[in-house]
Amino acid sequence: MTATPTTPPPGADRHRVAPVLDPTQLDELVARALAEDLGDGDVTVAVTIAPDARAVARIRQKAPGVIYGLDLAERTFRSLDPDVVITRRVGEGVWREEGGPVLELAGRAGALLSAERTALNFLGRLSGIATLTARCVQALEGTGARVLDTRKTTPGLRMLEKAAVHAGGGVNHRIGLFDEILIKENHAAAAGGVGEAVRRAKAAHPELPVEVEVSNVPELEEALAAGAPRILIDNMDLAQMREAVGITAGRASLEASGGVTLQTLKAIGSTGVDFISVGALTHSAPALDLSLLLESA
Repeated sequence: MTATPTTPPPGADRHRVAPVLDPTQLDELVARALAEDLGDGDVTVAVTIAPDARAVARIRQKAPGVIYGLDLAERTFRSLDPDVVITRRVGEGVWREEGGPVLELAGRAGALLSAERTALNFLGRLSGIATLTARCVQALEGTGARVLDTRKTTPGLRMLEKAAVHAGGGVNHRIGLFDEILIKENHAAAAGGVGEAVRRAKAAHPELPVEVEVSNVPELEEALAAGAPRILIDNMDLAQMREAVGITAGRASLEASGGVTLQTLKAIGSTGVDFISVGALTHSAPALDLSLLLESA
């Protein structure tokens, strides 16, 4: 799915602006997913379900978590039955400890069954991301730090997965390589050092956010001297993070990354960093457990 960046209004926190999802691209994604699953047709439905049979289907959330992806699931069912009646039984972005009803659908039985797996794949994947994000946000309560996603996303699904992070209460890092300058170790080395890379970036693109990665105190001081507004402290231990926070003293925002887990988030957030990036939000989130049951209408 092509990234569709938006410009936040003046004074807005760019990390709290939800990703914009293109409806046309969502429909194209659904069409590709259904074509992959259906091929020349659902042969099981063809031999077991009468063409005019109608049914009611109910999707349930079977584990604690946050639902996200209802629009995509609904588009999937409507692609095979434009007249299906869909009722939402839950709001997106809300933590539910006990789970419960998600969607109720009334329409052609064959279409509901043929769309089932594709719809649940979308919904389970995106809800899993939202759920893991919500758990990370809960772990950071009281620290002041915010959890960020990364570019470690499923190819072609980045905007959807970042939207799921947003629904779970996290904040989005850059969408791609075009909307923020993030100077990593290799970039700095090629430019002649951390400070020189920052100066070049700010001079070339004053309109873009600039962030630079550092791995030790001398590089941190060099980045601060060059006026870096945001600094990525990568793979530092807790003592080094606290030292970096003290040296920075509010002159730049600090993002911690590297080997972050749900269990270590609280301690990292308590060092005083502003952001913690967690690649696992999108590359390792388990799908939320959902099921669909069908009843004859």
